Amino acid sequence: MTQPLNILLVDDNGLRASIIEEGLRDAGHANVSIVTTVAGLVKRIEALSPDVIVVDLENPNRDQLEDFFQVSRTVKRPMAMFVDRSDTAEIEAAIEAGVSAYVVDGLKKERIKPILEMAISRFNAVSRLARELADAKSELAERKSVDRAKGILMKAKKIDEDTAYKLLRRAAMNENRRIGEVAASLVSAYNLLGDA
Repeated sequence: MTQPLNILLVDDNGLRASIIEEGLRDAGHANVSIVTTVAGLVKRIEALSPDVIVVDLENPNRDQLEDFFQVSRTVKRPMAMFVDRSDTAEIEAAIEAGVSAYVVDGLKKERIKPILEMAISRFNAVSRLARELADAKSELAERKSVDRAKGILMKAKKIDEDTAYKLLRRAAMNENRRIGEVAASLVSAYNLLGDA
């Protein structure tokens, strides 16, 4: 059985918030906390550590939206945002900020559960892609360092590429470090000496 979600509901209208809370509870979500102000929201999110954030804005202005977009960038949690009206620029800004679900004129009790599930799935997928991209960039940078280090060794020791790689690999094993770390150190030292 999956663990129940810890949900944070942000809505400046207390009556509307209680209706949404009821809808969440009807959908099987008993752990719902309500916040009615944006002031100190990031600290509240850190303290409550919700699995997902539900934001309901009746008629948001650009400043309100930007505040929530900034929160979304900062807290790195799935966020489902419900608004009564929107324009293309606001939708693009929401996506850019990492809002997982941006729903215009669609807050109905029976739709909350599937929207939350979709928001969590989308957040997880985007997070996984971001990690994979960071790993790929790191691996590419490491390869560049290794290639540069091999070039330095080939020039300094008058050896071939295979021998240079074996020297790097042996140094990495002797120092109990990754070959990329050893290569980066060699390149850094070489650059420091001014021979680059």
